[in-house]
Amino acid sequence: MSGAEGHRLAGLDYSVVQQCIHCGMCLPDCPTYRETGQERNSPRGRIAWMRAIADGEIEVNRAFADEMYYCLGCLACQSACPADVDYAQLLEAARAEVEEAGILEDRRQRSFWRWLALRAIFTRPRLLRGIGRGIRVYQRTGLDRAVRRSGLLRVLPGRLAALEPQTPRIERRFSPQRIPARLLPGGEKPRYRVALLTGCVQDLAFSSVNRATAEVLLANGCEVITPPVQPCCGSLHAHNGAIGLARDLARRQIDLFPPEDFDAIVSNAGGCGSHLRRYGELLADDPAYAARAAEWDRKLRDVHEWLVEIGCRAPRMAPAPGGRPLRLTYHPSCHLHHGQRIRRQPEQLLDLLPGTERVPLAEATSCCGSAGIYNITQPEQAAKLQAAKIKHLRATGAEVVATANPGCHLQLVNGFPPGESAPRVTHPVVLLAEAYARER
Repeated sequence: MSGAEGHRLAGLDYSVVQQCIHCGMCLPDCPTYRETGQERNSPRGRIAWMRAIADGEIEVNRAFADEMYYCLGCLACQSACPADVDYAQLLEAARAEVEEAGILEDRRQRSFWRWLALRAIFTRPRLLRGIGRGIRVYQRTGLDRAVRRSGLLRVLPGRLAALEPQTPRIERRFSPQRIPARLLPGGEKPRYRVALLTGCVQDLAFSSVNRATAEVLLANGCEVITPPVQPCCGSLHAHNGAIGLARDLARRQIDLFPPEDFDAIVSNAGGCGSHLRRYGELLADDPAYAARAAEWDRKLRDVHEWLVEIGCRAPRMAPAPGGRPLRLTYHPSCHLHHGQRIRRQPEQLLDLLPGTERVPLAEATSCCGSAGIYNITQPEQAAKLQAAKIKHLRATGAEVVATANPGCHLQLVNGFPPGESAPRVTHPVVLLAEAYARER
């Protein structure tokens, strides 16, 4: 490959590639630039590098590959950008460029782990649930604690050994066991017909959040359709350069949830939702799916966005009994806040809860370090961001931390050391569902 021939970056609408005006407004908001102070580690520097590749001035090389994966993809730069640069699209194209060039394939076992995760596991929901059941047995029998005490983890590669204690606790029942395929609100004709997306990690570790989401939608007059076997949305694939697989999964989602059949297609995970509302862009060149994907984008709603849009009913009871207000704070997921630009709606819903006091969180919109699988691929930088976030959470004195993304949820829970009196971390819809349940 020479010049710009075959480059994904060169294949983008060039106005996207050249939209950055190099003003530097993004620099103070970029976690990696704040860490190093180097231009190459900033959105502006990365975009200049992408443009040089798109123009055929340089080839994709190892330094470029490492830089694209050093970026968190938190999209704080998009919120700060006065030119409205679509950095998410640029970053995904750049990572796809890296993967197609095979620059990182010299890393031992990397190809195998990518194949296993992206192609074998996260394209097969039944296999993923089977793995989840195995992990649950490992956790619930105490085998996990026995393995840690035995020292067997020392034979694993260092990164895997460090991650094992952070494995999410798998729920006893997954979404199909908690949510029937069709639910109708009791005592009233449905005002809306909505589809509920149950996710991957969300399904295994937070199926109770999915059930709470269904309960809140029912309480607000929605008929809820939840197919028991749902494919991955493709966000993991798109964020890691596997654009072809992301397109395949988007087509499967559209076939399972025909957008014309629903008033809204509801997501309750910030990271997934940021990708889900871009199917139109992803399938724009597919004559069989382009129009349906555009309709999908028009129907896709984050659950907070949808509830505010239809006029969420304020609960009459507090989410928990007690003689004093429950002190809570809110950590915005990066892809919810910056990617989807869902900013006020989660706080508006939390403010509906009686018997609570919402306290502000310092640097609330800074990344917690989860960033998809960033805490796996860049553990040192992720740990620094996690520590800063936990410090600010401690300062609030909050008893409850609300957040709306499974990655953020796990990163915050794991940030508090064992034995510390840590706040409860939960989803805003769980608090709403608990309040509605207390009315009954």
